[in-house]
Parts: sequence; structure tokens; C-alpha cells
Amino acid sequence: MAVIETFTTTIGNLYGSFLTSLPTWAQGFVSLFLLILLVFVYVIFIWKFYRFIATKNIFGLDLNKYNKSNNPLLTKFLAGSFYFLEYIIISPFVVFFGFAIFTIFLILLTDNLEVSALLTISAVIIAVIRMTCYYKEELAKDLAKLLPFTLLAISLLNPKFFDFNRILTNIAQLPTFFNKIIIYLAFIVLLEIILRFFDFIFSLFGIEEPNSESQKTEKEQA
Repeated sequence: MAVIETFTTTIGNLYGSFLTSLPTWAQGFVSLFLLILLVFVYVIFIWKFYRFIATKNIFGLDLNKYNKSNNPLLTKFLAGSFYFLEYIIISPFVVFFGFAIFTIFLILLTDNLEVSALLTISAVIIAVIRMTCYYKEELAKDLAKLLPFTLLAISLLNPKFFDFNRILTNIAQLPTFFNKIIIYLAFIVLLEIILRFFDFIFSLFGIEEPNSESQKTEKEQA
């Protein structure tokens, strides 16, 4: 993590040196442009990623289609292995990636909040979205757009938001983020396992409520 800390410090120093070499009017212009660019990237990220994070079966890879075995026992074993790979290994890591990027954006956009608090906020939002998508994907997608954009609106109303030095200060907190991220990876994997377990139990007893077009397609294929 010392490498990350050194990198963020170097970036901050380089930006500070570059900014001081410009006229006063140009300094304000550059700072404003970078803030606009940050918000633009955040909005694009939310718009592109919310569909994945709010979808029960994120990829719909259907890895089981590669199961060509004619042996009943081997078929069941391979089906279970493919299910584990797709929904317990790959999907949680995609969710975790979204969580990590979302948290980094919060670190850069917000003010006067510690990294631990931002990690908790981000974890709560991602967990609620993932839990909701097992009930209604349409509701989960609405939440996946509403909550991040609401946080952005709150940040924009903060007068300190337009002080780019605040972002440089927040960048220095990124090493703390990487130091604490592992426990949240474990949390997301455990959450997905629990959700999949209850989803399996509900579907086993026929009490699963139709969720989305993707779920209907999945049932038709089954």
C-alpha cells in the first residue's frame, strides 16, 4: 500500500505544481473542468453499471450449456460446479468491482467523511440493491439509479465541492480504502451465497415470485 500512497502523493504534487504555473484565471478553469469531468465519468459509470448490479443473474452466462457429459452423476457434479463458478465466484467479484469503483467515487466527491464511513454507505447501498433484485429487478434498477444520483446531488449542494484541493486531500485517503477493502469482499461473497441459498429454497418449494424477463427465460430453458 506504500506504493499507492506514494503514487497519490506524487499525483497531488504534480497537479499542484502544474496549477501554480498557470495564471489565476486558468487555474480556476482547469479546476472547474476537472470537476465536471469527474462528475461526467461518475454519471456514465452509474448509467452503464446499474443494469448489472441490479440484475439477479448478472451475466446469464449459462455455463451449464458446456456440460456435455452423459453420465448422470458427472452431469450433476459439473452442473453444480458451473453454478458455483458463475454465481458464487464470478458474479460476486463483478459486484465487488462495482462496489469498489462506487466507493472511490464517493471518496472523491464527498467531504468530511472518513473512508470507513464511506465504505459502510457504499456497502449498504450495494447490499440493498442486490437483495432487492432477488425480489423485483425493476425496483432494484430504480434504486441503483436513485441512490447514487441522490448522493451526487447532495455533494453538488455542498459549497466545498467546487474546491479541487478537497479532491487532492481525498485522494490521499485511497490507501486507507485499499487497506480495508478485503473485509467487504468477504461480505459481498457471503451475501451472494446467502441470497442464492434462499433463492434456491424458495424455487424448490415453488414460492418464488416471477421477477423479470431474464428469469422467465431462465425457467423456460430449464
